[in-house]
Amino acid sequence: MNDTADGAGASNIRPLHTDKQNGQDGTAKPFRQPPHNAEVEQALIGAILRNNRAIEAAADLLAPSHFYVPEHQRLYGHIKTLIDKGQVASPATLSHIAESDELLREAGGTAYLYELATNVVTVLNSGEYAKTIHDLYLKRELIGLGEEVVTDAYDSHDLDFTADKQIEKAEQRLYNLASTGNLDQMVKSIDTAAKQALLMAEQAFKRDSHVVGITTGFRDVDERLGGLHGSDLLILAGRPAMGKTALATNIAYNAASAYKKIVTEDGKEIEEGGVVLFFSLEMSAEQLAGRLISTCSGVASDRIRRGDIQTEEFERIVVASQELSRIPLYIDDTPALTITGLRQRARRVQRQHGLHLIIVDYLQLLQGPPDKRIDNRVQEVSEITRGLKTLAKELNVPVLALSQLSRQVENREDKRPQLSDLRESGSIEQDADVVSFVYRPEYYLEKEFPEQRPNESPEKFEERRLRHEQALVEKRNVAELVIAKQRHGPVGIVELFFNGELTLFDDLDRQHGGEGFQ
Repeated sequence: MNDTADGAGASNIRPLHTDKQNGQDGTAKPFRQPPHNAEVEQALIGAILRNNRAIEAAADLLAPSHFYVPEHQRLYGHIKTLIDKGQVASPATLSHIAESDELLREAGGTAYLYELATNVVTVLNSGEYAKTIHDLYLKRELIGLGEEVVTDAYDSHDLDFTADKQIEKAEQRLYNLASTGNLDQMVKSIDTAAKQALLMAEQAFKRDSHVVGITTGFRDVDERLGGLHGSDLLILAGRPAMGKTALATNIAYNAASAYKKIVTEDGKEIEEGGVVLFFSLEMSAEQLAGRLISTCSGVASDRIRRGDIQTEEFERIVVASQELSRIPLYIDDTPALTITGLRQRARRVQRQHGLHLIIVDYLQLLQGPPDKRIDNRVQEVSEITRGLKTLAKELNVPVLALSQLSRQVENREDKRPQLSDLRESGSIEQDADVVSFVYRPEYYLEKEFPEQRPNESPEKFEERRLRHEQALVEKRNVAELVIAKQRHGPVGIVELFFNGELTLFDDLDRQHGGEGFQ
C-alpha cells in the first residue's frame, strides 16, 4: 500500500505496486494514485487502539469511508461501533472480529491489530492525523466530481439534462462536500456565545432604531419581532388577495432603503437596514418594480399599466424610479427554481454585493434538489424548508419565505388563519423560527353582506346590518399580521394600514390613517 506523502509512523504494511503507462515519447511514466497516506491512517487507528480517547479528535470529522485503505475503513468502523456502545476497543476486544473478517484476516488479523497499537509513538497528534485523512478524502472526492462532470458533459443522450442542470448538480455536490466535517462549526463555550450576544445588544442599543435585526419598516412589527434576525427562517402565509406579496415587497423596500453604515465613537462600524435579495417565482421583476413604483409615487398600479396618468403623476413616477435605482435591492425572477439553484444565486449575491435579507415568493413554487429522488410533495416541501433554514444559518441572514394556505380557511366562520392551515404544515411549522399570517377582515366583510334570514324580524335584520356596517368601517384599510409562532418572543396580532390601490402597508394610525412609506 503505497503512500503519496511522508509517513506518520513506522509499519510493515505491504507496498502497492506502481503501474506504468507509456507517454507520447515512448517512455514509461508512473500511473497517478489517488491522494492518500496509508501510514497516517495506520497512525490514527493505532492511537485509538492504544487510547480510546484519541477518537474524540476524529469522531465528528471522519467516517469509515474517509479512509483510503479498505482494511482501515473496515477497522475504523468496528472500532467506532464498539466505542459508541460504551465498550473498550483494543486488539484483544477486536481479535475475534479481525479473525472472522476475511479482509482484516488477509491484512494480518490479530497480529496486525497489535502491530498498529505498538508502532504508535504518541497519541497527541490524533487531531492532525484526522485532518490529514479528511483533507485527502476531499481531494479524492474532488477528482471523482471532476470526472463525473466531464462524463455528464460528454453524454448527449439525455436532452433534458441541460448544461444548466449539470452545473446545478455539480454545485450541489460541491456544497455537500464543503459541508462535510466543517471544522468551523465546532462547539462554542458559553463565554464566547455570551460575548456575541452582548455585542448584538450593544449594536442594537447604538442603532437609531434600537432594532437588533433587519428592520421591516413597521414600528409595531419591529417591536414585536425585534427585527428580522440572522439565521432565522420566517414564514409569511395567507390566502390569495390578502396581500402577502405586497407586504413582502414593502419589507424589502423598507429594509433596503434603510441601509446605511454608522461609525460609532469607538470606531466600530454598525449597519442598519440591509442588502436585500428578492426571489420572485410568481411575478416578473418588471411587475414587482411596477408595484414598488406605484407604492412610492402614490399612483395606482393599474392606472400606470394603462397609461391613464397625468403629467404631474408621470413626474412622480420618474422620481420614484430614480429613488428605487439607488437602493440595494436585487430581484431574481427565474421560474421553476430549485432550492439548490436558489442557494447558488444567494451565495453569489453575497460574494458580490453583501447580503442581509433573502425573500422568497413563494415557497410552494420552489422545487426540491435535482439530485434527490422524492416520492411525494410533502417530502419535497420538507427538503425545501430544510434547505431554506440551512441557507439562513449558512449565510447568517434572515430568510423570509411566503407560503400559501389551504382552502379549509374559507370553510370556517372565523377566517383568521391558524398554523394547521399551512399546506404541508408539518415541515413548514417545524423548520420555521417565526410563522405569521396576513389577514384582512375587510375582504371577508365585503363578501359577506348580510341578508335577511327566514323568520327574522325587520328590526333584528336592521340591527344586524348596522353592526356589519360598523365592523366594515372599523376594519376599512386594516390588515392584521397574525404572529402564530415565534421561537424567541411573544405571539399575537399586529394591526397595519393597507391601501389596496397602491399595494401599500404602513403603520396603523387610528386617528389619521396610514402615513405612507417611511
